[in-house]
Amino acid sequence: MTRPVYELKAGLFKTLGHPVRIRILEVLRAGESNVADIAGHVGVSGSTLSQHLATLRRSGVVESRRDGSLVIYRVVDPRVFQLLEVGRQILSTTLEGSQEVLADLGRMSYDA
Repeated sequence: MTRPVYELKAGLFKTLGHPVRIRILEVLRAGESNVADIAGHVGVSGSTLSQHLATLRRSGVVESRRDGSLVIYRVVDPRVFQLLEVGRQILSTTLEGSQEVLADLGRMSYDA
């Protein structure tokens, strides 16, 4: 029996729902990259990076290929970057609202 689409969508968002994996995708936005280059930008241990890359690979978000002794990663569907951009825009709007509330609170006076 096939899984409902909403479960598949939730799985995709779960895959994207970790800061390290988002950072990996941000690095790969510039194009293919090998593990050492990704590690230099992401700043996590090799084993942690490997686990996150494996999660992205299993979900079909990235794919890898060998080039000699290097493993090169790339994003399979560049629309994932659009999804991340929409997330950034939503976050930006949310934070703008928070800044407005904080500014309003700062202007409030409770003097009796």
